[in-house]
Amino acid sequence: MSDTKAPDSSRRSERSRRAIYAAALDLVSEAGYAKTTVEGIAARAGVGKQTIYRWWPANSKAAVLMEAFLDLAEQAREAVDATAGSEIPDTGDLGADLKLVLRATVDELNAPTFDRPTRALAAEGIVDPALGAEFTAKLLEPQLRLYVRRIEAAQAAGEVDPDVDPWIAVELLVGPLHHRWLHRTRPLTHAYADALVEHALRGLAVRP
Repeated sequence: MSDTKAPDSSRRSERSRRAIYAAALDLVSEAGYAKTTVEGIAARAGVGKQTIYRWWPANSKAAVLMEAFLDLAEQAREAVDATAGSEIPDTGDLGADLKLVLRATVDELNAPTFDRPTRALAAEGIVDPALGAEFTAKLLEPQLRLYVRRIEAAQAAGEVDPDVDPWIAVELLVGPLHHRWLHRTRPLTHAYADALVEHALRGLAVRP
């Protein structure tokens, strides 16, 4: 008698979950948040819609999209060796560290797989306060805190004026970047990221 193995349900579930993530991101990119449905996600992923309702019972569409987007963002972070850890690098050169991270952010925002779903969720977050708050709490806030901690470390090392508010300092860096990305006023480039860091650091420098 041949030795046959039972199907690995955990692998099957993981494949289905990945298919659901991909389907959700594709649909929200193609049709927008409002027109994306659980039925559409299930059909694109090749699973029954009851699978989605079982795994994401509460506010399923929003929950699926948010989880899919967080997974996408995590993959993007892991793809960049310098930012794969839990903190922004601290080499002792604040300018170099910030340029490295902002350049990686530029690459991420310019990638079609990230750009389209980000725009769709950002737009929906404006008209849906609950989704916007979740987007901020689960994705934006944790990322900004990484910058804040790096600025605080630079203050402790004497690189940044101790009277500077770290949160305002971070906004000087990432605010213009996201403004240019959102409105497409000009190309989003590494050179622009470097210029933002250089301008911001002039304002953050320790006063004589």
